[in-house]
Amino acid sequence: MNTDLIEKPISAKQFVLATDLDGTFLGGTEDDRKRLYDWIEGNRDTVGLIFVTGRDPRFIEGMCADGLPWPEYVVGDVGTTIAQVIDGKVTPIAELETEISRRWGDSGARVRAALESAPGLTLQDTEFRYRVSYDYAPDSFDPTAHDTISDMGLDVLVSDERYFDVLPRGISKGPSIRLLAEHLGIDTARLLVAGDTMNDYSMLALGLPAVAVGGSEPALLARLEGQDHVHRAEAIGAAGIIEAIRALNLHPNI
Repeated sequence: MNTDLIEKPISAKQFVLATDLDGTFLGGTEDDRKRLYDWIEGNRDTVGLIFVTGRDPRFIEGMCADGLPWPEYVVGDVGTTIAQVIDGKVTPIAELETEISRRWGDSGARVRAALESAPGLTLQDTEFRYRVSYDYAPDSFDPTAHDTISDMGLDVLVSDERYFDVLPRGISKGPSIRLLAEHLGIDTARLLVAGDTMNDYSMLALGLPAVAVGGSEPALLARLEGQDHVHRAEAIGAAGIIEAIRALNLHPNI
């Protein structure tokens, strides 16, 4: 891990990128990704990096070990993990997860049992902490699953017509990135949130500088209609992030 990441607190950096992974930070051409990643690594003294993703900590650690830029912080598991990266490990910040844990309780086993035979849902093969996630097949899905989860006091988030996430009531990427930013003392006027699917809506709609990168889910773009703080990039993935940093004048060296 690059030890320079911890020499200056993220609140002291000129610009912070809080980005989704799939389709966003990992999206676009190889050249586009290299351009963004090299720029981040070359400006670590002024650029902070937070991953805000549906991916779990082990996935993030593996990707970064394979060459992806290390973030300083992670909002993972669709907002249900809030963590700092310490010595190459995504390490949950217990004080920020207290309410998430309380709202989830012991719901994991109950959710899996309730949806075990639900058509159109296939349990994902990952470690779950305060969520349960499924691959979603809309053509065979029975919508009564929404009522089942609502009656349990939990939320459902469907995104990209592929994913069905069961989350603690009121918890998602948006509330968690706001909580983390407040905890760290980040100037939100210099914080860019970036995404491309409906599970990014709650953070893109916060009112912070935001970008929906090129190729974003149509349902997301429809929900963002009229929200002028969101830059709708033409460029795909990583190139869309660069486009937004320039368009919103968030860093002089890009």
